[in-house]
Amino acid sequence: MKIISKLAGCGSYLPQNTVTNDELAKKVDTTDEWIVARTGISQRHFAADDEYTSDLALKAAERALEHAGIDGADIDLIVVGTTTPDRTFPAVAVLIQKEIGCRTGAAFDVQAVCSGFIFAMSVVDSMIKTGQAKNALVIGAETISRIIDWEDRTTCVLFGDGAGAIVIQAEEVDDQMEGEGVLSTHIHSDGKLEELLYCSGGVSTTQTSGYLTMAGKEVFKHAVTNLAAVVGEALEANNLQDSDLDWLVPHQANMRIITSTAKKLKMPMDKVILTVQQHANTSAASIPLALDHGVKTGLIKRGDLILMEAMGGGLTWGAALARW
Repeated sequence: MKIISKLAGCGSYLPQNTVTNDELAKKVDTTDEWIVARTGISQRHFAADDEYTSDLALKAAERALEHAGIDGADIDLIVVGTTTPDRTFPAVAVLIQKEIGCRTGAAFDVQAVCSGFIFAMSVVDSMIKTGQAKNALVIGAETISRIIDWEDRTTCVLFGDGAGAIVIQAEEVDDQMEGEGVLSTHIHSDGKLEELLYCSGGVSTTQTSGYLTMAGKEVFKHAVTNLAAVVGEALEANNLQDSDLDWLVPHQANMRIITSTAKKLKMPMDKVILTVQQHANTSAASIPLALDHGVKTGLIKRGDLILMEAMGGGLTWGAALARW
């Protein structure tokens, strides 16, 4: 017998405050046409002033638990991917642990910016397969609006707030059974490229949160190259072809990056889960938000093979291959 990481349920949450491109244009020198042409984004959600990353994460977690049919008290591992925690410490994950009534195990955050959910999923998959956890919550949650520079129209139009979560459970299966649950995860980083996408503040430097700064053209170039490479790595590791995939669930950063990756995979766009138009770039939250959308709308069905991929500041990038 062997242990696999089964995707048991998902959930998501978006703040009520929806901001369209036209509304954004009233405070920023931009237009709906300019934003849509360059990014594909039509609107985004911003957290209320009294709404924090942990609030978004908790609502997504509760919905994922309900979807999986599991009680919060049974969770023994929580890993949150976020770059916008409520406070410097403690981790967002321990706040979720308290609220859902989880009494055992570990709870911690990982910081890989937009790749945070994939990194968190990789950690959880490893811990489940080595017997360190049985019922885990993986969450991606962000309030990116708190680190946006409203004087920089090239970045402020790109981002939004939100949270998504999945429940992953340990399941014992026959040694001969293959292709179930999380098949593999692949994570990478390259610190030489950290100046391409970073936040200007920090506890040890400015004692402020700072603002998001991005060299857009360079990030785009590395995104297309690195995402295609890590997708190929995931397929090769599992002896699969592009044609074996049922769905691509990409990081919802930019429509041009998504279409370029799909083209390299020879995947038709009707097999790509898209939420970037309505959500914008929600960083670590974007993949679980898109996954939940795909599942809840009936696009992704049990048994479907899905590939998730993302790239973020660091630079970091990664992919996860799983059967829903």
